[in-house]
Amino acid sequence: MQDLAASGAIGLAGPTASGKTAAALAIAQRHDVEIISVDSALVYRGMDIGTAKPSTAELAAVPHHLIDIRDPRQAYSAAEFVLDARRLIGEIRARGRLPLLVGGTMLYFKALTQGLDDMPPADPAVRAELDAEAREKGWPAMHAELARVDPATAARLAPNDSQRIQRALEVHRISGRPLSSFHSPKSIAADDHSTPGMPLISLEPADRAWLHARIAQRFDAMLQAGLLDEVRRLRARGDLHADLPSMRCVGYRQAWELLDAQTGDAPFPVERLRELGINATRQLAKRQITWLRSMPARRIVPCDHPDALAQVLDQVDQLVAQGAHP
Repeated sequence: MQDLAASGAIGLAGPTASGKTAAALAIAQRHDVEIISVDSALVYRGMDIGTAKPSTAELAAVPHHLIDIRDPRQAYSAAEFVLDARRLIGEIRARGRLPLLVGGTMLYFKALTQGLDDMPPADPAVRAELDAEAREKGWPAMHAELARVDPATAARLAPNDSQRIQRALEVHRISGRPLSSFHSPKSIAADDHSTPGMPLISLEPADRAWLHARIAQRFDAMLQAGLLDEVRRLRARGDLHADLPSMRCVGYRQAWELLDAQTGDAPFPVERLRELGINATRQLAKRQITWLRSMPARRIVPCDHPDALAQVLDQVDQLVAQGAHP
């Protein structure tokens, strides 16, 4: 049962390019909210263009949290997100405001509302072993191996999604358990600021072609805004590499790999970056929608409907009235 009074917060989720930021800002104009970002890429400083980070004006219009909290060298886990989000929910409620959790990292939403088992930490030796196997066999073959030991996880991963395939195989080899088994719901103590039953408004396209067009438009805007230069600046630091979680974010990964492949004075293949980036973003959106469909209690708003924003605001108004929140 979704209950704002019990959970103390509202979630706003959706695939990339579904209009979450605009909807969140519209909600902030109507209700006294503070926004908690539920996005594993927005945590990184210096990664603004390729993550579609809210603008300076948007960030100034309403308090935002969990943006620019990590250097790209550092990792940020779902467990860390849960601790931070729970703390922030309590602090925001204490200020008499409504916590609005906005983003597209569905694992974070699930971890916050359902809990996660403790997964084994990364093991450099196992990762090196998997990387060596991948160089010999290719990631599609590693994906096939994953399908044998963890079909549920393999089903939601693309055959070339090396980062997630590697982590899933690593977890299985260390623990003997499939990664999907660690994503089962866990009980959460009532006194730890948990958010069981948090109302979740989900922006989902009725027509996938609409979302694909938005993804292409947004990636083109990123290229125009200087995505490639942003990646070049990150590479120039000298302390980052392609295997970091930050550099595996969509757009950054593709640009990094193409820059690695450049030789001599050959012009950079911008059209190839555009093709790879748009395709990778579409795959990301597909995974996000698959995650959302596993959350049956969500309140779906078709983001491609002409009055989608009005529907979101109506949903929030209803929840606030029911929860008697300021």
